[in-house]
Amino acid sequence: MTEVAKDVQDVGSETDGLSLWRQRDFMLLWSGQTVSEMGSAVTQVALPLVAVIALKANTFQVGLLTAATTAAFALIALPAGALVDRGSKRSIMIVCNILRLLIIGSVPLAAALGTLTMAQLYVVAVAAGVCTVFFDVSYQSYVPSLIRADLRMDANGKLGTTQAFAQLGGPSLGGGLVAAFGAAGAMTADAISYAVSVFSISGIRTREEPPPARREGETLRSQIAEGLRFVVGHKILRRVVACTGTANLFGGMSSALAMIFLVRVLQVRPGLIGLVVAGSAVGGIAGGVFAGRLAKKIGSARIIWMSMLVFSAPQVIAAAAWRGWGVLLFPVGWGITYFSAMVYNVAQLSYRQSVTPPELMGRMNAAVRWIVWGTLPFGSILGGVLGTLIGVRPALWLAFIGSWAAGWFVFCSPLRHMRDVPQPGPAPGVAR
Repeated sequence: MTEVAKDVQDVGSETDGLSLWRQRDFMLLWSGQTVSEMGSAVTQVALPLVAVIALKANTFQVGLLTAATTAAFALIALPAGALVDRGSKRSIMIVCNILRLLIIGSVPLAAALGTLTMAQLYVVAVAAGVCTVFFDVSYQSYVPSLIRADLRMDANGKLGTTQAFAQLGGPSLGGGLVAAFGAAGAMTADAISYAVSVFSISGIRTREEPPPARREGETLRSQIAEGLRFVVGHKILRRVVACTGTANLFGGMSSALAMIFLVRVLQVRPGLIGLVVAGSAVGGIAGGVFAGRLAKKIGSARIIWMSMLVFSAPQVIAAAAWRGWGVLLFPVGWGITYFSAMVYNVAQLSYRQSVTPPELMGRMNAAVRWIVWGTLPFGSILGGVLGTLIGVRPALWLAFIGSWAAGWFVFCSPLRHMRDVPQPGPAPGVAR
């Protein structure tokens, strides 16, 4: 028996039959990621504030800085997936978090020394984005080697809840830290959060199965192409990608229109907008909490299309909101959007992890992200154009209806005839 196999057997015997709450390795991964997500949410608030307050940046410079934070997903996601499949995903995550600690930590250090510039902020945004791409692809691909197949829905639900909670509490925490320590000083919290994540991930005992040896003549380009062929050639995965990409397109529309709708149509005071958005995020937390339970009751395959066509249908009431008490329809509808999207994302991610061979996991996740995230900026542009041409409220109706209709891609697939996702036997390296 190899040393890796022995380690896996030992860990498996420790966790057999236990819930995720009592599985040490998962709790280390989850707790470290929870702290890291909160730190990242702080930086989302603090980084543009550093540019505006400390460096007096103009609107164009702030927009360019925001774009720089996500540019890496479009530019390097595909090669990142191939590189992740070549190495240890756990090691990649640790290295990425060490680098992000140094990158983010350079901002408060430079501010203290009086040497901070916009050029540094651009470099920080791009470099941190590159690390985030590698970390996220490794992270999604690492879970199947840590958690057995029948517990992945629950695991992904807990991890999704963390993301939703960070979206809810992170901006408020970031605002408080900015008020107390200044915009640059607040980013110290994010740097510290990466140190906590490194410590947590380093304590995980379960070891991955080593990546297969590269075939003769295999290149990075051929590996990327193999990942894309797998996603596009899979009769259900390509429908999942079409559904997610379409939903993101219309989700980008609604996101671009939301603030204009609240301020100019509903005339919500700026001080109350944060409460409206925060109330909506509660739906995402609820979706992460209940995704696993709903999947068990409804079916882990059936829940994928039901979350889109049934759970998300009432979201359109957000576009029907009116001034006064009618404003409450907006957070309710938006909360339904967050809830259904979280349930769908947990379910489809668990499905992707179940049907993808371990040696293709990184490339599959990278290819999917590259496609579905690429529609977001187009949706934002489309929202701005349609909001101008036909009005904000009609464009918002169209955005919500389009997001709901995306569910027909997965309904008109073999998923419609399945209750549950077929569960493969645990691969070597999976905690039992």
